[in-house]
Amino acid sequence: MLSHYETVFITTPVLSESQMKEAVEKFKAILSDNGAEIVHEENWGLRKLAYPIQKKSTGFYYLIEFKSEGSLIEKLETEYRRDERIIRFQTIKMDKYGVEYAEKKRSKKSVETEKVKED
Repeated sequence: MLSHYETVFITTPVLSESQMKEAVEKFKAILSDNGAEIVHEENWGLRKLAYPIQKKSTGFYYLIEFKSEGSLIEKLETEYRRDERIIRFQTIKMDKYGVEYAEKKRSKKSVETEKVKED
């Protein structure tokens, strides 16, 4: 049975825009190659970290929401650990309330962007 997951990873701030996109594509490919369905993704951009990690105070944040088998999570997290560009990551299994909240947030955001386009 497919479960709903959300993964957020932080890449080192020294990456160029193209290197960041390359890292994102790598992890999206791992997901899709292993049968996951990517539901949503968001680039949160460069943000200040709550505390220094590897002597860095900022990092690029990226979120991917997907549906997959639970066995894929171990493969994904192993790849995060092997990639020196990734300084932190977290993957959570979403319950039905988390899924509903994420869908509401997305629909609210799309309505707001449509209003901005109309103005």
